[in-house]
Amino acid sequence: MNAFYMPTRVICGRGCVREQGALLDPLGRHALIVTGKSSSKNGALDDLLFALEANGQDGTVYDRVTPNPTVGCVREGLSLLRSAGCDFVVAIGGGSPMDAAKMIALLALQDREDEELFSGGYEPKALPMAHIPTTAGTGSEVTPYAILTNEEQTTKTSISSPAMFPRIAFLDGGYTDQLPEAITKNTAMDAFSHAAEGILSRNSIPLSDVLAKESLRLLYPLLTSLSKGMPTARERDELLYASMLAGMTIAQSGTTAIHGMGYYLTYFYGVDHGRANGLLLGEMLRLCERKNLPQLDEICTACGVSRAEEICALLSELLGEREKISEEELERFAVMAQKNKNIKKSRYEPSLEDLRVIYLRSFGYSC
Repeated sequence: MNAFYMPTRVICGRGCVREQGALLDPLGRHALIVTGKSSSKNGALDDLLFALEANGQDGTVYDRVTPNPTVGCVREGLSLLRSAGCDFVVAIGGGSPMDAAKMIALLALQDREDEELFSGGYEPKALPMAHIPTTAGTGSEVTPYAILTNEEQTTKTSISSPAMFPRIAFLDGGYTDQLPEAITKNTAMDAFSHAAEGILSRNSIPLSDVLAKESLRLLYPLLTSLSKGMPTARERDELLYASMLAGMTIAQSGTTAIHGMGYYLTYFYGVDHGRANGLLLGEMLRLCERKNLPQLDEICTACGVSRAEEICALLSELLGEREKISEEELERFAVMAQKNKNIKKSRYEPSLEDLRVIYLRSFGYSC
């Protein structure tokens, strides 16, 4: 049986937060605004505060979210939400503020001890949320997932609940106009990885594949353009839209071994999440080619290329010089990644040797 569920209302267009801010009114009377420091610079926070004031709503800002949010970060935000009397949550930012916001909204109605946060089994209830992405890559504004740093397991771990779907997502490409080159490229590779992994997932369905292929159709030429220079305003808008489509894809299919492997690069070496996916994706596609996965042809067709090697070459150009990580460390990551739940979600489940080869070749080692 196939089923697709995506309850988030998506509003697209520059200026949409101010123009459609009345949509926030039914969510509550006092928002906890979960964000980082950049939202005050790109205009998103000002636009949200304008909309809240126009509705007669209050807002309390929690702007201490750091990349790869921790349980401590979520606890701090949750404490502020309770002391301020907030009854809904608005996230502004990339994946980290959106992840933190989801967990704050979830735990506000069903708190747990720290050691139980990653055990799953949450009830389908959370405070209402609206999300305003300011990067084009995570797609978290349309997914039921939050990813937190898991110190006990020395990795990042995904937590899932239908209650973590935001009620509303406002997509304004203008908030991404001033993103630096590295962030623009890394987030775009994240979105591309989501779309490709959606097709390579055991949990994909025909509708999620339609979304994934449309995302790839848009993203591949945009990535090609990014390899030559910074995007135009129109391309920024398209990147944000394509990222949202890729988010809708993984909301159904989930992610695969690429994400499971990438988490260790982020946890131990601080590699940006999207870049970590990009570093591993090329060798994963080559593995799919060696294993004759028919889904690889679907990915290539959606991108408008004849061979996966063209995708690998583009990713390599975008990535530039690779990080310096020893063979011993990469082989250790392969052993650790073998236990990650994402590995089993891949249509072809990589063996330990497959994981080892992907890690080593991704960083220039021969094997």
